[in-house]
Parts: sequence; structure tokens; C-alpha cells
Amino acid sequence: MSVEEAPDRQGDSTAGAPDAQAMRLCGTLDVAIERLERARPFAKTRYQRPVLDVAARLLSVPGGFAALCTRAMRMDRAGLFAGSDWDTPEALLPQLSGGTLVSDDPIYRALEASSLARFLAVASGAGRHDNLHSEGARHFLTQVLALNLRDTFGTVDEAQRALGDRLTVKREILRHIAETVGLTDVLGVMVSEIWRLLEQRSVQVGVVKDMIAQIALALHERGAELGNTRLGAERLVSALFGPTAGSLDDPGIDAYLERIAHTDEVGLSREAMGFARAMHDTGLVSDYHAAFLRWALDYRDRPLVPEALGLGTTGLDSWRHYRRVIEDLIRAAVTPATPQAAYGLAMLLERGVLHNAPMVPALDRQLRLRLKGATRDRIALGFGEAAPPETHLLAGVLQILGQPLGVGQGANPTCQSARAIAMWALIDPDYLLHLIGQAAEFETVQMQFEGTEINSTDLPVGLAGFGPIDADPVSVLLVTHLDRIYAEMGRLCAGREGDPHRWINPQFHGWWVARGCAVAVDVATGKLKAYEDFLRRFFLTYHPEYNGGRPVSHPQPAGIAVTDANAQFVGWHAIAILRVAEDQTGRMRVYFYNPNNDSGQNWGDDVIVSTGGNGERYGEGSLEFEDFLSRIYLFHEDPLRVDDEVEVPAEALADVRRRAVASWAAERVPDADVAGSDA
Repeated sequence: MSVEEAPDRQGDSTAGAPDAQAMRLCGTLDVAIERLERARPFAKTRYQRPVLDVAARLLSVPGGFAALCTRAMRMDRAGLFAGSDWDTPEALLPQLSGGTLVSDDPIYRALEASSLARFLAVASGAGRHDNLHSEGARHFLTQVLALNLRDTFGTVDEAQRALGDRLTVKREILRHIAETVGLTDVLGVMVSEIWRLLEQRSVQVGVVKDMIAQIALALHERGAELGNTRLGAERLVSALFGPTAGSLDDPGIDAYLERIAHTDEVGLSREAMGFARAMHDTGLVSDYHAAFLRWALDYRDRPLVPEALGLGTTGLDSWRHYRRVIEDLIRAAVTPATPQAAYGLAMLLERGVLHNAPMVPALDRQLRLRLKGATRDRIALGFGEAAPPETHLLAGVLQILGQPLGVGQGANPTCQSARAIAMWALIDPDYLLHLIGQAAEFETVQMQFEGTEINSTDLPVGLAGFGPIDADPVSVLLVTHLDRIYAEMGRLCAGREGDPHRWINPQFHGWWVARGCAVAVDVATGKLKAYEDFLRRFFLTYHPEYNGGRPVSHPQPAGIAVTDANAQFVGWHAIAILRVAEDQTGRMRVYFYNPNNDSGQNWGDDVIVSTGGNGERYGEGSLEFEDFLSRIYLFHEDPLRVDDEVEVPAEALADVRRRAVASWAAERVPDADVAGSDA
């Protein structure tokens, strides 16, 4: 790596010059850096630690980070980051910076601070780096600030206060960066990121709401200096804290209810439509909206609920037929502690779910359900005591049924279970409610695998442990059971030839999973096996030009080989293929569900998953057909269909193979193929 340094100018604009103690530490640091510079490459690691020790001490004194910034490029050039993850700045993740800055290990804190100082030098023009350009460095820093906006100038809560001096140092670093990069850019990135996430309509919006609260704080503290960013930010803030004329000044729930009690019919209709407009625009529900809906149930002059939910033709038809159960659901599930249930209910009605014969009695049963024992305690632990556990669970049910593709796995290795919950909510919602009833009342889930009964309470703990907490209420309830059952099905497949998903997926997910299964790799060796045939079969199964124009009638489980932005293999991941269709430009795309909470990802080699702007519906990710195929390793197909007469162009198969071998399959090419290519 070659690094060039321009004359150091960054320190001139820093907030706070180094004090006497900092000056002494700077002298010590300069000596340590000089020794690192003189060290031979194989001895660099021996001299890195003294530099980091002094840097860690320097950060704890006023002006310490500013002093570090003036030496950032020199330290990089000396080899401070050699042999560590920080040696490739273009691959660093901004979401990890905040946590590392308050790490228990001062060496990691010093490494992260030194790395951020390097980014700041490049962003401000004080230094140049072969693998990092000015705009990229600035974008990285704005993301770091956006993700840590609360620590930049927000109030400190109890959890943060426990960090003590580490938080003080972190805040000094963030404020120094903000003064150089500019808060306007930070909020611009933050607002764009929020809209990108909202476009996917995730069930879990707690983090987004926290980010919007921080934006509200920034608007209050920074005011007019935010410039053009202010308009987009205010749109998000108003959706939560003042979406209507009656709530615009954020008066508080009690004051708002007193206000609307004296509002005429025209004004109430405007309130209802204002709430609906903000909700469907963002996917977010204000606490005022929840309060208004509950109040509207007792307003008999005219039905305000359909207006407040923003119902269309299908939703209004559901309201007319099932008004009693809808009102019961609002009373039981839509509260200021669970406002998002209103959006879930609105989308549930728009999907026409209640017209499915078993659903009304199933929801009536859910309304009467009472959680017991450890199940009740777990829901309370995950969602607090502002509302009863039954309320949180029912609110989660409405969200899942209304937003099936918004189910996420959280930070848990449970993509199979999250996918199953989403697919049941989409295709078989009464079966999902049946499973929820089992888990809630009996603390177990029963399924069958080829006639063998499986009871989750009889099974050992799986990958999910005792279940996730950072997920929606339905997932918190079900995932621990589903994870155990899925693992048991895998054990029952032990000894069978081939990939066990061939038998597990139809039994676990449902009858609608095709019984044929194509796998790109040999299970025993991990090497590619008959890969061209695998690619051809995918074309014949899913591409309308080669499968006779047959659409995907039911979502199909599939497995992808996830790669990072450098196209390096990360791991196997469960998704579902939803549909294949042309986008507005005429390009054939695969639209799929990804349970990882954020479908928008860069998988390297220009394979960037789109979540909007290419014909995606809420919750879908998409890729052009060949891009998607270059990352898939397992899919289901109908074993009864034979398409031997259909020819897939050899050049199309060769191009996909090339892209796979350049990414996840780089180490999976059979030795015979490698030898043949060498020859």
C-alpha cells in the first residue's frame, strides 16, 4: 500500500488545541511513530503496540484527538494498521465504529480513533490514500456520525452514563469530525438512509424511530443552519410527532384527546385523513394516531376508522363485512405503546386476509388468548411493561399478517425460521395463528416430518438458543421452537445422499414447496457439481422465456451464497423467490424475500441488490436474472416437468459461471476443471 501525505492542515481548524499534558504525550507519540517508521516490515507488529498505547492515553486528554489527526497519515504510512482489519479502509463498516470507540480494550479504541483520523485527513484534503478517495472518506464519516448522532450532541441515558470516560472520549471524537465534515451532510445521509429503510416496510422500526427522534433533537438544537436538509428531516419528524393539524405542536396525548373532543366533523375527517396519509407515506404510525383510532371507536356520528386507516376498495369491503372483529382488534392491539399495529391492521385489511374463512375465528381465538409462564415472561422482557404481553403479541400478529415481507431475523442465525414465518403469513395465515396458539398456551410447537411427530419441547436448544429478543413479538415467541424443529428434521435426514433441504423444506414450510431440489455444490466436498446443468435448470424453471411463460404461483425457498462488497464468500443464507418479471426497462429480474432486515446489499462485482426503483413491491429485493443466478446455490423445481427440448444459450450459462467462480465459488472449482483450464 502506498500512501502520500499532503502538508498537515487539518489541525488548524480543530476545536480545542492540545493542553500541556497532551503536548508531553505528543512528544512520546512522535518518538514511538519514528521507531515504527524505521522498523523492518516483519518487525512492525512489535512497534505498533507502543504507538497505540500512547495514542490511547492521548485520547483521554483535551485536544488529544485533534493532535492524533495531525499525525494520522504519518502513522498509516509507518505501518500502524498493517496486519489488521483497519489496513483496508475501503472495506471497513461504519456501523462498527461507534461500538469500537467504547470498547473495553483501549488498543481497539486507539485503532478505531486513528483510523477515523485517517479518514478525516483524506476527507479534508490533508492527506491522500491510494485505496480511499476524498468523497468516499467523507461519505464514510457522515455515516459514522449519522449512526452515532445521539452521542454527538444528544442527552445521555443510563446505559451511556455507565460508559464513563469512554463515552466522553467518543463524543469528543464525533464532535471533532462533525465540525470538519459538517452536520448538514450527516443529516442528509441520515434522512436518505431512513427513507431507504422505510421503503422496505420492515415490521421492526424501533431503530428508525430512534433515529428520527435524534433528527428532531438536531432540528431543535441546530435550527436554520441545516439548510435544505431541514425539509426532508421535518417530513420524517412530523410523521411521528405531529402528522396532523391537531397534533402539529406535539401537545401530548391527553391534551390532544381534549382538543379533538371539541373538533367539528369536518376537522375530525381531516385529522383522520392526515394520519392515514402520513402512515402510508412512511409506514410509521404516530402515538397520536393510535390514540385517535381508539377515540374514534366511540365516535358514532360517522365512522372515522376507515378514513384513519386509509382503506382502499378491498379494505373498505373488509370493514363493511367484519367491522366487529376489526373494532375488537383496535381496542386490544392498537395503543400508544404499540402504534405500529395500526399499519399492520390496515395492510391486513387491504390484503383481504379476513375473507379467508378460518381467519375471523382464528383472530377471535387470538383475542382471547392468555400467555402463560415463561412465554409471558419472555414477551415482557423483550417489549417492556407499557402494555400487557398479550397486547404486544396481538400487535405483532397484526403486523406480521399485514406486512409478511417485513419479518426480519434480527442479529440471529435464524433465517430459516424467519423465512417460514413470513411465508406462512403470506400464504397460510391461519396455520401461522395455529402455531402461535400452540406456543403461547402450551409452550411447545408440534409438526410432522414424513409421518414422524416432532415436539419442540423434547428437543435440544438450537442455533437460536432460547430465542431472539431483538425481533418482532411473533418471532420472539416462535423462533426458538421452529429452530429446534428445523434442526431435528435435519437430524432425521442424516445418512441420506444429497442436500437435506430437499426433504426438509417441503415438510417444514408447506405443500406449496416444489419437491425437486437442485444444488450447485457437492454436499460431501463443497465443490461445484454439474454446475452448468444447475444453471440451465434454473433458467428452465424460472425464466419466462424458457419455462413457457409460467409465473411463480407460490414463493419458493432458495439458498444464496452471500458475498461481501469485495465479492468474497460470507456464508449460506435462506431466502424465498417471489416472482420473476421484467422491470420498467425491459430487463428480466428476480424479486425475492430476504429475512435479514435490510435487503439492500452490495454483493460485489456490481451485484447490488435493489429495494426500490426497479418494480419492487414493499419488502422485496431484486436483481437482474443473471446477477441473481450468479449467487444462488440451491432452489426447488417441479420434478414432473421435462424441458429437454428447450435450449438455453451457452454464452448466458458461461457468463453466469464466470461470475460465480469470480466470487463465492472461487475455491469450489473441482480439481479436474482447474487442471483442464490449465491445460
